[in-house]
Amino acid sequence: MLLLPLLALAAAWSYGQAQVLLKQREISITRGHKTSASMDCIAEGISDFQNAYIHWYRHLPSKAPEQILYVGPGAVSYDDNSFRSKYSSLKKGTNVCTFTINDINSNDEGTYYCAYWY
Repeated sequence: MLLLPLLALAAAWSYGQAQVLLKQREISITRGHKTSASMDCIAEGISDFQNAYIHWYRHLPSKAPEQILYVGPGAVSYDDNSFRSKYSSLKKGTNVCTFTINDINSNDEGTYYCAYWY
């Protein structure tokens, strides 16, 4: 059995008059028969979401956050090529970015979160 505790985050940034808010639901995944898990990052206040850069991180206690990937205009870029078969991400609609973990195992436990900047 695998538990993946995922922290719900809401972060806000101000750029001039605009404010960006990223929201994630708090979820915990127990691996049974599932081999993958997905989570959403809901962005508010990004006027051109499809051209925005959404970054995904993993954080373990007493370690620095590790960037896994980011989704830019039409492409996903990985910080390490070994992440390509493990993680994926895509943008849906005007404000949702979905992150997927494949082949879940006990090494995947941690807090995953999204971030945004230009």
